[in-house]
Order: sequence, then C-alpha cells, then structure tokens
Amino acid sequence: MASPQETMLVKDALVFLFAAGIIVPVFRKLHLPLVVGFVIAGIGLGPFGLASFIQEVPFLAYITISDQKAAHTFAELGVLFLLFKLGLDFSFEKLWQLRHLVFGAGALQTSLSALIIGLLAYWFGFTALAAIIVGLALALSSTAIVSQLLIDQRKLTQPLGRASIAVLLFQDLLVAPILIFIGFASTNDDGSLTTIIIRALLEGAGALMIIYLLARYCLRPVYHLALETGGRDLLMALTLFTVIGAAGLTASAGLSLGLGAFLAGLLVGETEFKHQIDVDLDPFKGLLLGLFFMTVGMGINLQIIVENGLFICGALLALLVFKALIAFLAIDLMAQKSRETAIEAASLLAPAGEFAFVILAAATLGGVLTPEQAMPIAAIAGLSMLLTPLTAYLGRLAATRLCPKAPSSYALTDYADLEGHVIIAGFGRVGHAVARILKTEQADFVALDNSAALVSSRRKQHTKVYYGDASRPEILSRAGANGAALFVVTVDDKDSASAMVKAFRTLSTTIPVLARARDAEHANELLEAGADFVIPDAVEAGLQLAGRALEQFGFDRKSVLSRLDLEREAEYERGTKAGMKLVE
Repeated sequence: MASPQETMLVKDALVFLFAAGIIVPVFRKLHLPLVVGFVIAGIGLGPFGLASFIQEVPFLAYITISDQKAAHTFAELGVLFLLFKLGLDFSFEKLWQLRHLVFGAGALQTSLSALIIGLLAYWFGFTALAAIIVGLALALSSTAIVSQLLIDQRKLTQPLGRASIAVLLFQDLLVAPILIFIGFASTNDDGSLTTIIIRALLEGAGALMIIYLLARYCLRPVYHLALETGGRDLLMALTLFTVIGAAGLTASAGLSLGLGAFLAGLLVGETEFKHQIDVDLDPFKGLLLGLFFMTVGMGINLQIIVENGLFICGALLALLVFKALIAFLAIDLMAQKSRETAIEAASLLAPAGEFAFVILAAATLGGVLTPEQAMPIAAIAGLSMLLTPLTAYLGRLAATRLCPKAPSSYALTDYADLEGHVIIAGFGRVGHAVARILKTEQADFVALDNSAALVSSRRKQHTKVYYGDASRPEILSRAGANGAALFVVTVDDKDSASAMVKAFRTLSTTIPVLARARDAEHANELLEAGADFVIPDAVEAGLQLAGRALEQFGFDRKSVLSRLDLEREAEYERGTKAGMKLVE
C-alpha cells in the first residue's frame, strides 16, 4: 500500500503533466510563449492560487501542487539544465561575429540598467551589496521568451533578431560571474566589496582555464569511448553525469550548483557531440524547465502583490520604462541600427528574465537578501515576464507609427547601405532554393545572376534578384557587401565561384562566406580563395541516398536525421581540415 508521501508525489506529478499537456497548449493557442504559460499555470495551481482556497473547497487539493518543496527540488534540476543549455549554446566564434553588438550595445544596456536599478533599490533601503544584486538580477532579460517570440514572428535572422540576441548573449555571459560574485558575497564576513569582486573575477578566470584543459585533454576521448561501446544511451548517461557532477564539484567548492552546470555546458560545447546531445536532451530539459517556470509562478505571492500593490505596480512600470529607454539608446547609438529595430528590440528587452529568479534564490540562500526583500522583487520580475508579449506588441506598434517605411524600390543601388542581409551569388535551382527558405523565415536577401533571361523570369515572381556579375567588387558593393551578414555562392562553375569568393574577400575579410563545391578538389580551391564553409554536392548526395537506404531498412525518420547530422558534421570537418592544410 502506497504511503501518503508517495500518493502526494504521484498526484503532484499528474498535476504538472496536466499543466504541461493541456493547460499550457491552450495558452499557446492564444499565442503566448511556453514560458509564460508555465508561469501562469504555476500561479493558478500553486499555494498562492487555487490552493489557498482548499479549506473552503477541499476538492482543490486534488488539482493543485501540495508539496512545493518537492517541486522545488525537481525545479533545481531544471535550472541546472537551463544553465547547461546556455553553456552548450555559447560559442566564441558566434561571440566574435557579433562582438560589436555584444560588447557595445549589450554592455551599455546591461551596465546602465543595473546601475539605475541598483541606485533605486539603495534609495528604497537595501544595503549596497543587496542593491547591486537586485540591479544585476532585474537588468537581465528573458532569453527563453525573447527567442521564442522572435522565432514565432520569423525575425530571428533579421536585424531585430541579431540586435536582441547580441544583447541577450552579453547578459548570458554575466550569469556565471554573477553567481560567483554571490557565492563569495555569501561567505565573505569582513572583506570589502572590492575584495569580493576581485576574488570573483579571479575565480572566473581559473574556472575558464580548467574548462580549457578538461575540454582539450579529457572529455572528447571519454565521449568517443561511450559512443563506440554503448551508443547514444551511454552518451546521454555521460552527459547527465557531466552536468550533475560538475554542479556537485562547484557546490563542494563553496560556489553555486548552477555555475557547475554552465561550465559543463561549455565543456561539452567544445566537442563534436554538441548538436546530438542538444537534440537528445531537449525533451527532458523542456519538461524540467517547465517545472522550473511553474515553481516561479508558485512563488509569486498574490497576497503580497495585493498588499504592496502600489509599490509593485510603480516599480514594474519604472522597470519597463527605464530598461526600454536604455536598450533603445544602447542599440541606436552603439549598434547603429535603424530606429525601428532599436524600438522593437527595446520593447523585447524591457522585462526581466528567468535568471532573475536564479540570482535572487542564490542571494537569499546565501543571506545577502532576506526573503522579505526577495519576494517583492521576484513578483516584479515575474509580472514583467508575463507582460513580454504585450510590450513586444506595443514596440511593434510604436515602431510602425514613429518609423514609417519608405517607398520600396527595385534599384540595386538602394542596397549599398543595407545591413544584416544575405547576398546570394547565382540564382539557379540551388540559389532559388536558398532564397525561398530565407524568404519563408522573413530573412532579407539580395540575389545576383549574370543570366538576363533567368533574372527576368525570377523577377516576375517578385523576387529580389538582379542582373550582375558577382565576381566584380563594384557589383557586390552595390548589393550591400559591407553590411551583409552572409555571402552565399551557389554557382557550380569552378572558375566563377572562386572569382566571386576572391572578389568578396577584397571588400570584407570578416563576413562569413558559404560556397557550393562540385567535389573535394573544388572545395579546397574555394577554401583557399577565402570561403569559410564549403558544401560539396557529392557529399550531400551521398548523405541523402544513405538516409533513404536507412529508411528502407526500417529506421525511423528522426533517427535517420540525427545520424545524418552527425555524419554531415564529421564529413565537413574532415573537408575543412583538409582545405586548411592546403592553405597553409
């Protein structure tokens, strides 16, 4: 016979799965992000929602969360995987490509927001250390919600997406140092604030050095051994061991669990298994994150909001206004984007984010903040996150009203100052396929082809393609080569493709160049000419044929795609290394 504790655990699990499988999809029908749906479900099913009426309506005990502490235990695993995913997605290459946006607009927006919020907190009676923590917590925005909104609006690859993600990337980089800072602040009894900051920076530098050594000498061989002996099952087991083990090590050293998970993500992100692990872990991580955001909702005390309604509403309004103004100025001045982009990005970045709760929880556990101080701040953060879809809508509305679009023109000269777009050289079947996918995702592009008949045919389909030789630098300049995000060469003629790559490299040495190659020899020529990534036709044809063969043998489509992704990455890595040796 099951014990009362076991019965309660099963009931709470059913309530959570009911929320994840039924309630949250209803919110998605209303075009609300998943994160917002889980937070609202947590508010309704938590101790400060329907559960507060159990004495009057006993039946509510069966449809609400009874043991909030048990839910928090599982939610902490969700936080670990959130931070692990953050580390897994972190890329020094991506950071370098967006460095002007990240360390310009991102640094300015985050530092000014933290400063102003911290000063306001200090004015309201917080200690200097507590005010710094509150400022840092509320200065961060929601990577989960903003990314989902950009994907839903198909703007992730547009200038709006690039500007927003760049600022969020800088904020994400701060999470680990903030947690280190809180760890030292919690254990520091008589040291000064300067001492705490210096120790936090030194500890962070030491952690990065350990990550580099482990990733270079230990982790990759172990992952290879797991994959060769046990396949993806052991790969997943090793990943879970890495995440939880790293979290345990940092906790034993007096730092936070979350910091260890973040470092584990950086470790795994340095291996060639990064993408496979991300795919395999995604459903498991999604459920745990859902539980985490439900506990965020459970922690929003409606009674405290009612009792401190004037303060919380005023602070919430101030947070949204100040962060939006600062984000607008940072993106408009430092990133040099259009006013329309700056306004929309500011509206997305104004609310607080999920890491505010991680920071506040760590600060409360360490004694830097009292629960009485943390709960109103958490309520402000949670309410602002719920308002993100509304602020995004208001931002789009303001951008439309304040920045009317200029009349469209089809002249090639109009694109000389364009930014964040893709230039496609060659508009045959491959180039047209690339453009069609980019257009579906609402990514901006300019296509060039030296066949007048083909250009005339494609222009009848209202496609942005122009007659021009992409091997001439002056034509590329008119297509906006200086501000392009990507240059894609799709022609299969060896001499023409190499000439196009070389011509583009005379205008820019940093913008990524993707090129189509006929075979391995052609791929090496393009790499030598300056291409960053080459896709040989023969490789892709072989992969597609192999995939069809596996499906004929009874493999499911998802397994086939995962296998092809691994093989594709290995094949391209081998080809790229060969090309780089040839260049040297």
